[in-house]
Amino acid sequence: MKVSVHAVNFSVDRKLVDFIQERMDKLEKYYDKIVSSDVFLKVENTSDKENKFVEIIVNVPGDDFIVKKQCRTFEEAVDLIAESLERLLVKRKEKTKSTV
Repeated sequence: MKVSVHAVNFSVDRKLVDFIQERMDKLEKYYDKIVSSDVFLKVENTSDKENKFVEIIVNVPGDDFIVKKQCRTFEEAVDLIAESLERLLVKRKEKTKSTV
């Protein structure tokens, strides 16, 4: 799956990009018709410890799934989003099976 990582106002290191790619590739076992996904990473300048925002948009034929999370680390946010996307993609797969 093609994963585009966009970091807002900072440069992202290779380790984080690899982690995101690996985590997103696992979603294909839940729904194999994923076209691509866009990952947006943003750091808020606040005193709050949970200042990392991640938004992932997954493109599937006929639909886009958008999930946003705010956490202490980008890895934690990506994991939580991937779990949410797994549930959404399983629902989508069951829905397409029942209509066929």
